[in-house]
Amino acid sequence: MGFELPIGNDPVSIRRRIEMVEMMLERSFTIPGINRGVGLDPIIGLIPVVGDIITAAMGAYIVWEARNLGIPKWKLWRMAGNIAFDTAIGAIPVAGDLFDFIYRSNSRNLKIIRKHLDKHHPAGQIIEG
Repeated sequence: MGFELPIGNDPVSIRRRIEMVEMMLERSFTIPGINRGVGLDPIIGLIPVVGDIITAAMGAYIVWEARNLGIPKWKLWRMAGNIAFDTAIGAIPVAGDLFDFIYRSNSRNLKIIRKHLDKHHPAGQIIEG
């Protein structure tokens, strides 16, 4: 397929897995014309009830990986709150589907994880260009 899923328990491997899941959920491809990245989260969310449960479970995987990194509980609760808010609003028919295109809970959670890793595991920093 052109990419390798890291299987280690070190911070760099966990970070790469989290970044891959976030990219898949939030910005897998770009919508032509508006140049906006879209992922599986808003697309799967179009399926009533089941879609929101599936995307919440995929977002919960990111929180679980963050727990494996030793992120403080208050940050884990904040990340869970981002997912819960996204799921609750996303469950509203039509308006929730539009909301899913705008609010990116997984990207917000990735930002929390990156800040933690950059502070506590500086050897695993990735320079973004």
